[in-house]
Amino acid sequence: MTSASPSNSGAPQRFPVVVVGAGPAGLTIGNILRAAGVDCLVLEVETREFIEQRPRAGVIEEWAVRGLQRRGLADTLLERAQLHTECEFRFAGERFRFAYGELTGQHHFVYPQPLLVTDLVREYADVRGGEIRFGVQDIELHDLETPRPSVSYTDVGTGERQLVGCEFVAGCDGARGVTRTVLPETTTIARHDYGIGWLALLAEAPPSSDCVLFGIHPNGFAGHMARSPEVTRYYLECPPGDDPENWPQDRVWAELQQRLGADGTPPLTEGRLIEKRVLDMHNYVVEPMTFGRLFLAGDSAHLTAPIAAKGMNLALHDAFLLGDALVAYLGKDDGSGLDGYSEACLRRVWDYQEFSQWLSEVYHGTSSGDEYRAGTTFARLRRLFTSPAAAAAFAEQYLGTAATY
Repeated sequence: MTSASPSNSGAPQRFPVVVVGAGPAGLTIGNILRAAGVDCLVLEVETREFIEQRPRAGVIEEWAVRGLQRRGLADTLLERAQLHTECEFRFAGERFRFAYGELTGQHHFVYPQPLLVTDLVREYADVRGGEIRFGVQDIELHDLETPRPSVSYTDVGTGERQLVGCEFVAGCDGARGVTRTVLPETTTIARHDYGIGWLALLAEAPPSSDCVLFGIHPNGFAGHMARSPEVTRYYLECPPGDDPENWPQDRVWAELQQRLGADGTPPLTEGRLIEKRVLDMHNYVVEPMTFGRLFLAGDSAHLTAPIAAKGMNLALHDAFLLGDALVAYLGKDDGSGLDGYSEACLRRVWDYQEFSQWLSEVYHGTSSGDEYRAGTTFARLRRLFTSPAAAAAFAEQYLGTAATY
């Protein structure tokens, strides 16, 4: 919530920037600030152990990795990440390999988000000496429309309220975080619900392919994404709001084998399921991504369903722009980056939203029960594998390399 500064909290501590949320966006912003000699405070409601183990995305586009590399944040990633240059569509009992690396000279990095968060928090807190406080409660934002905003929270160790004065607040705490609750009524939140669910699975099983697999099947979409040599991420289309308990292990593997099966391919390597949850597929965009001295980044500002594996990449794009803009303002009194922050972020956000919507039709058209949608799905797939122009356009969007970004 936002309010006037509390009068009973004593003299506040002061930091130029308070970052709310220690995910990829918040930690990247913190690292950019610390590298420039700008003090900041990161507040996180969860423990360090929790954020370093929380299962999330794992596909990072090359431009995002190069952005991390330029900021000294990619050493471990570059040593350990898998490189992917192809994906494979399986439909109508056949397999179609798409070599986007050959078309573009670029690739994806597969590096699970918990590993990236571990790297970023270590660099921020242990190497660059940044201030971070875990397990805080009851965060409140104050005076955001003034030049002297502040943030208060409860220290769980002492039970006392703490007040921190600042010049800017970076809201990186997701859709359910406090920074989303303070936006004015003039803020637009555009939302799109796909009307489907995905059963998100982690299997203790080695990948069954050297690339990402997309299964386009009348029973529903299925996806295969490597996470490590021992663990594979799978997705199964299911009804929205479905109970994961409706999907025992035998049923899961039977559907995966069927939906990802194709002539001439061996069966999937099965293993114990170590995660099973249902994601309702929806997107949202907050516009503008600013309110007074509050700047939103990552899932606080937008969500792109995992249909196109864009979420972590958008969070990093926001963080690069906001971190650099804050450094320019605080170090050189250059406010142009902050003034143009929301517009610059939203260009990429909306482009990724459109691609996610297009790809959703490819994934889900054949299982919709609508013969027209199924027919257009196959038309799109045929064009992808027969038209060099269509292939180049898909590769550009899949990798996020369009020149307009």
